[in-house]
Amino acid sequence: MLLYVIRHGEPDYANDCLTQDGEKQAQALAKRLKQHGVDEVYSSPLGRAVATATPTCEIMNLECQIEPWMSEDKVFNSLSAVQENGERDWAFGGQSSRLIEGDNLNKKWYENPVFSRCDSPISPLEFYKHMQKCSDDFMERLGYKREGTVYRIIKPNEKRIAAFCHHGFGTVWLSHLLNIPPHIFWAAFDIHHSSVTILELKNHPDNITAPQCMCLADISHIYKEKLPLKAAIDFFRG
Repeated sequence: MLLYVIRHGEPDYANDCLTQDGEKQAQALAKRLKQHGVDEVYSSPLGRAVATATPTCEIMNLECQIEPWMSEDKVFNSLSAVQENGERDWAFGGQSSRLIEGDNLNKKWYENPVFSRCDSPISPLEFYKHMQKCSDDFMERLGYKREGTVYRIIKPNEKRIAAFCHHGFGTVWLSHLLNIPPHIFWAAFDIHHSSVTILELKNHPDNITAPQCMCLADISHIYKEKLPLKAAIDFFRG
């Protein structure tokens, strides 16, 4: 099975939709995914994710299946904090390298001082555990049951699954899928608007598998369609 983790296109956050460039990115994605072939499409319920998924569903005559747990809202509420300027942003944003500086690398990530400023009723660790369970339930529906750090293949398939989601959610989810501590993932990796990350779960004869990252945050469709290549991702938004 191939799992495509796709961040939404360039957003208009105020209206929870896509900008004109974001809409062009979504169309470019649809062309790319039609060429690759996609069997099922899942999406966060937020408008910017659904708008990114819609052209793919239309061009391939597929249903966009909404997954509430993929929403960015709960992630942001649990992993954000009021900054010195009075605005609420990702607790792990900005100087993310501080998460792996010195002794921080060996700490339990949720004990890092940056997360002490989070004021949600649901702690960062509680949220992460919730997200892990939701991910495991989703993967089991696809035929792969989590057992520790690997998956038992209970219903092997060769499907290509597209999941349209967000920056914060995507980085948290990928850290779990790939067994990378989240603070290391946040400090070392990033995902661009409309980028495609492809994970492969090979159907081994012993019925044990684990996701392998075939590519991370690929935006070749943007180059192919000669769309404007914006600078780095807006790290502080979803």
